[in-house]
Amino acid sequence: MIKEMQEKDIAECVNVIKKSFLTVADELGYTIENAPRFTAFATTKDRLQYQLKIEHRSMYAYYDNDKIIGYYSLALQDNHECELNNLCVLPEYRHKHIGAKLLEDTYTKAKIRGAKKINIGIVEENTVLRKWYEDHGFIHIGTKKFDFFPFTCGYMEKKI
Repeated sequence: MIKEMQEKDIAECVNVIKKSFLTVADELGYTIENAPRFTAFATTKDRLQYQLKIEHRSMYAYYDNDKIIGYYSLALQDNHECELNNLCVLPEYRHKHIGAKLLEDTYTKAKIRGAKKINIGIVEENTVLRKWYEDHGFIHIGTKKFDFFPFTCGYMEKKI
C-alpha cells in the first residue's frame, strides 16, 4: 500500500533510500570517497526533514504491512512541473512491480498538485534504469557533467 509518509517514518525512509541506492553505487563503483554527494551516501534524517518541512516536498512510502519497502518524493516546480526524487525499492523486493506501482502513483499525485509534467535526474551510466524509465514513457532530454560526481547526470521527463 502506498501512502503519504509520516514524519515519524523519516529514519526508516532514509534506510530504504540508502540501501536501495547502495546497489547502484556498488555496481558502478561509487564510494563515499569518490561520490560523497551520491544519494546512497548523502541522504540523512536531517536532509529528509529539511525537504519535508522547509521545501514542502510530498513524500510517499510503499508499505508491506507496517514495513516501508519503497519510497519517492515530489517537489512542485514552476510551469506546472514536478521533480521526482529518490524513487526506490529495497533490493529484496525488486522485480515485483513495486517500482512501477510507485511510478504510477507519482502521476496521480503530481496531477493533483496541478502538474502536467514530471522531471527526473538519473545516473546516465545506469543504462538499465534509463531503459526502465523509457519503457514507462519518459523521454531523455539531456545530460550534464558535474565535477563533484564521478558520473554524468541524465535528465528525463514525461508529460502526464
